[in-house]
Amino acid sequence: MSEAKWMVQLQAVLDCPVRQLQLPFHTWESHKDEIRRLSAEMPKQTNAVSTGDYVAVPDGPIWFALHGNQNGVDVLEVDRGLLNEKEMRLIAWTISQMRSAGVEGYDGYSESERYARELGDWITEQLDSNELQLSLPDQFKSKGKLFSSMIPFLLVCEQAESTRSSYTELEKLLRTFLAEEVIIIPLKDQEWLVLGPQSLIHDAQSEERDEENVESDEESLASIASGLHEMLTSEWVGECHLAVAQPMSPINSIVSTTALLRETVHLGRAFHVGSNIHLPWLLHLERLLNTIPEVQRLKFVEQALKRTDVFLEPEIVTTLETFFGLDCNVSETAKKLYIHRNTLLYRLDKLKQETELDVRQFRDAVLVKIILLLYKVTKRK
Repeated sequence: MSEAKWMVQLQAVLDCPVRQLQLPFHTWESHKDEIRRLSAEMPKQTNAVSTGDYVAVPDGPIWFALHGNQNGVDVLEVDRGLLNEKEMRLIAWTISQMRSAGVEGYDGYSESERYARELGDWITEQLDSNELQLSLPDQFKSKGKLFSSMIPFLLVCEQAESTRSSYTELEKLLRTFLAEEVIIIPLKDQEWLVLGPQSLIHDAQSEERDEENVESDEESLASIASGLHEMLTSEWVGECHLAVAQPMSPINSIVSTTALLRETVHLGRAFHVGSNIHLPWLLHLERLLNTIPEVQRLKFVEQALKRTDVFLEPEIVTTLETFFGLDCNVSETAKKLYIHRNTLLYRLDKLKQETELDVRQFRDAVLVKIILLLYKVTKRK
């Protein structure tokens, strides 16, 4: 039985409007003294929400719990004056029995969202396990989309937003921005795996056919991620981090790809503070450096630098990051920093004098790049 059909039948039986919504847990908890249960005792856990619980809000509606945790509670809302005590108990009992029997629609999720949440739970279990099962179990193979090559994105939100309504809103936004074929898989709190069609790359490249230089696949993916991040921050979640990887077949690679994207977000946030879009093919050096123990990082930085406080100067850090980002091109770096070329050369000469490292030389440039990255993630006394 689908969610919509279940709601229609319930309204017909009750002969009154039935609304479905999600409440913040603190709203539900604030009325916990009003909760009446069929059993004699309330659950002792402060944050426990059981299917079949109901709250009669003073001078307000009646809420019947469908599903909940410490973040939010999915409820059915009925006007208080339309039900008597016996009917409230009967509805609570019915909801509880439906959950126990696994009846589809009891939790208020659509079929596609329930499938996505179950798949997300399985992926999370695999990532937390020491023995990964890389291929999907049979119960998840019914979706034909998972056999196609798809583009994986990992969205990590900064704000506390993990409600069912946010899933619906996110799905609507992504299908408008990406394509109808998009698949959204909730993982841990505020973390979403998004699978988009591979055709997005070809669509992005087709727009560049009239230009002399057509984008590579990686450039197209970076462009798609940039546009997607801009849309999400302005219209849905605010501050967030987004990683994207090469197209893959979910049926065989969804676990390993999710692990890669999680690592990519972690590395990006650690080594590139202030950046919100993270690309795994640009983080090879960071991935290697991340494996070095903390003690060895500190020892390396202290041995390589004559002055360890030089990278505390914002002007030096900004200059070096821009310089390396533009492939050590002096003229382009000066333009990007809005300074005269001679001013940039003076800064680089000053750095050479203080550290004995000349970033205009390949060997020293590589060393300074490594030191700069390690300095960001090394706990210094």
